[in-house]
Amino acid sequence: MTHDPKPGRQPLLWAALVFSAGLWVGARAWRPATWWIVAVLAFALAAVWFLRRRAWLAKGLSLGTWFLLGALLIQIRGAPGADPRILGLANGRDVKIVAHVLREGYTRAAGARAVRQPIDIETETIESGRESVPVRAGVRLTIYETVEDQGITGEGPATSGERASAAKQSAEKVSTRPSGAEALDQKNGLTAALKRSATQNPSAQHANVNLVSPPSAGATYGTRLRVRAKLHPPRNYRNPGAFDYEGYLRDKGITVLGSARAQDVEQLPGFVGSRIERWRARIHASIVAKIHELWLPPQAALMDAMVLGEDAFLEGGTRTEFQRSGTYHVLVVSGMNLSILAFVIFWTLRQFRLDPALASVVTVVVSFAYAFVTGVGPPVWRAALMLAIYLGARFLYRERSMLNALGAAALGVLIFDPHALFGASFQLTFLSVLIIAAIGIPVLERTTLPFTRGVRLLRFTSYDLHVPAEVAQFRLDLRLIAGRLKRFIGDRLGLILPGGLARITLAGCELLFISALMQAGLALPMAYYFHRATTMGMPANLAVVPLTEVLMPAAVAAVGLGYLSSLVARPAVWLSGLALNLITGTVHWLGGARLADLRVATPPDTVIVVALAALGLAMVVVRRSRLVVFAALVGLASVAVWVALVPPRPQVRPGILEVTSIDVGQGDSILLVTPEGRTVLVDAGGLPHWMHSTFDVGEQVVSSYLWSRGIARLDAVVITHDHSDHLGGMPSVIANFRPRELWLSTDAPNPELDPILEQAKRAEMGITVRTEGDEFNYGGAHFHVLGPEHDEARLALRPNFQSLVFTVALAGTTALLEADAERAEERHIVEQHPEAQLLKVAHHGSASSTSSELLATVHPRYAVISAGVRNVYGHPRREVLERLQKAGVKTYRTDMTGAVSFYLDGKSVTPDVALIR
Repeated sequence: MTHDPKPGRQPLLWAALVFSAGLWVGARAWRPATWWIVAVLAFALAAVWFLRRRAWLAKGLSLGTWFLLGALLIQIRGAPGADPRILGLANGRDVKIVAHVLREGYTRAAGARAVRQPIDIETETIESGRESVPVRAGVRLTIYETVEDQGITGEGPATSGERASAAKQSAEKVSTRPSGAEALDQKNGLTAALKRSATQNPSAQHANVNLVSPPSAGATYGTRLRVRAKLHPPRNYRNPGAFDYEGYLRDKGITVLGSARAQDVEQLPGFVGSRIERWRARIHASIVAKIHELWLPPQAALMDAMVLGEDAFLEGGTRTEFQRSGTYHVLVVSGMNLSILAFVIFWTLRQFRLDPALASVVTVVVSFAYAFVTGVGPPVWRAALMLAIYLGARFLYRERSMLNALGAAALGVLIFDPHALFGASFQLTFLSVLIIAAIGIPVLERTTLPFTRGVRLLRFTSYDLHVPAEVAQFRLDLRLIAGRLKRFIGDRLGLILPGGLARITLAGCELLFISALMQAGLALPMAYYFHRATTMGMPANLAVVPLTEVLMPAAVAAVGLGYLSSLVARPAVWLSGLALNLITGTVHWLGGARLADLRVATPPDTVIVVALAALGLAMVVVRRSRLVVFAALVGLASVAVWVALVPPRPQVRPGILEVTSIDVGQGDSILLVTPEGRTVLVDAGGLPHWMHSTFDVGEQVVSSYLWSRGIARLDAVVITHDHSDHLGGMPSVIANFRPRELWLSTDAPNPELDPILEQAKRAEMGITVRTEGDEFNYGGAHFHVLGPEHDEARLALRPNFQSLVFTVALAGTTALLEADAERAEERHIVEQHPEAQLLKVAHHGSASSTSSELLATVHPRYAVISAGVRNVYGHPRREVLERLQKAGVKTYRTDMTGAVSFYLDGKSVTPDVALIR
């Protein structure tokens, strides 16, 4: 079978790649803008000069021009600036703000008796005290409202004291919420489970807050508001590998975070903003409302995400299942969704005999309108631009090249938003299309596509002369089979059946190959960004992608018809709902498989280089001999297996005892690495239940840190006691790192601890209760348990009394870890006369702990306090810090320094601060 060994030219693809390299360099090597401008002009003029003299040199100079343009653009189009004066006002005190809305949000539940709505606003003036200052800056504001605020309860009128108490508690929940919880709202999308809450709590039903309506304050785009709010700056968890939430907000023009009660929000006359954006927001909200009118809530939430890109109502578990099954791309609006919609539109128009040129124009217009309404960003705009370029080339009878169209789309997106290059969304969507266009299609053109085309016009023997010999023989074989069948099912059906089966078989093979290719090609970015190896991606996509091709046009048709009549829309609603149920069933089945939950650590630099080289090599040699192509594909698959199954070497110091206090906000999590390399995690942080947050500290904070260290497996985990800020993140840690052992202070029945014990038993972990007096060696370190006391009656009084207190030592250096021990426990510790160079301060620096007697007995040289920024408890307390200072202890705090490590070598203790900002 013949094939073209030389691919078509893709000048725009090369320009996009070089332009991207310029953006990357420009973001890291600042130079005066005039330098870049002069260089751009010099390269451009030189390229023009050599165009007719040295064509190859002119091409190189033109690529250099694109590189320099990228470096120039990223520096002159930096992140949006903000008035620095707002940071001085973001101190948690009440301020009065006049602002206008930039981004609307949907109401979300905050427990059974409260709701909240996040919106983005741009300030006009801020009044603090008696001074009003004109300030223009972006604020992400959370408006909250409780049932008591509305004066409605399910059990009769609330007293004024009850209302005040509820309002105060709600204010604390919002204004003191850790930044990590805010990060998940944007990175993963918190669920608005308001209807469920209302069903579970009859009093909440009277709150009458609509899932798909603007808040009572009327906070729609362009609306001017006067708000009394509390402001505070965003803060990252300061650990290696942590999500840069501050940078994420900065790229979106957000400088500070704020919270306000609904009754403190007043709508002002006037409108500020773009009329076009206002119409987009209204159309978007209208479609969301129509979706929730046509489908039941569980289906509506998924339809929002798949059809419109609105993820406000998605359950966290739903996201996880789609991620585990490798089908997350169908849960969000992507280029695939737009491509399916565009194909259906074009095909439908052609069935009505519409002129191809007009059909192309209508398809492009509708596609751009769809991309505009969704407001998703680069993935959809990339697909819309590629579609326009591809159909435009077809209309102008020019050579059509997916790679060239991809390059043009990339340039368009990056010129408009240079910072998109550094986002996982942009990288994944463009890499996906690049893999298909540069590897998948060339391979299929040499294998299945000629046979797929050969199935056409099967009854016309003259068409055999226009296809390769192998395809002509294939057509002849199909006609022979049809000749046997026609005696039983007739001439027409006898010819259709073998042709149809051949098409289905070939399409299945193509889908199988593309799915496998995508899993191999995306193994590196999936491991780097999401720490997942999607082992179920290939079988899941074989079912999900065809179903999505049914769901998308049916859902869009249902929404369109729904504006005319809900009755007329019912068939399309039923069809799309059926496709959705089949998709979710497949995802649930495959995503629930144990093999699907394969988590991986951050790949080391060597693996990253090898993976990129294997991918690039496969793209370069794809049109070489079959043996070379096969070897390149095997190499690409081998690297993917390496990324998924071969854990990296953990970043630890051999022969040293490491004690690292991880920044988990207001909670505790400590990593111990023994001299022999054993890893032990003491607690895993967590958020208190009254925050009603689905943010998972174990997944988003602790696991991210461990993966950044190259740790793929833990040897043991420790739960010091059953408080949520110590054990809340442990389920995710156990699932992600499959520890061999679990150490506890007690295994008495407890609603907080029991689910974790069940999980540990299912994982076949060894469960050990460590009691006072236990001494043992583990991984070259010596452990000595000092508490809790053997008093079951006392232990049942408060979880803090159960705190597992122990020392871990290497030769002459010792660390004392106190968990949340209080005065009575510390008196018992003092009686045992321990000495330690390093003290993990008890109970986050509470005044109930760290007594002068303890410090005098232990004689620590260093201390570390794990506490959250602006926590409502006032930890660490001033008197504790004064006692530590008076005792001559050098103290580190995770709320100020972030993660801090201490290295005990048997003779001395060496502190090391990560200094992550």
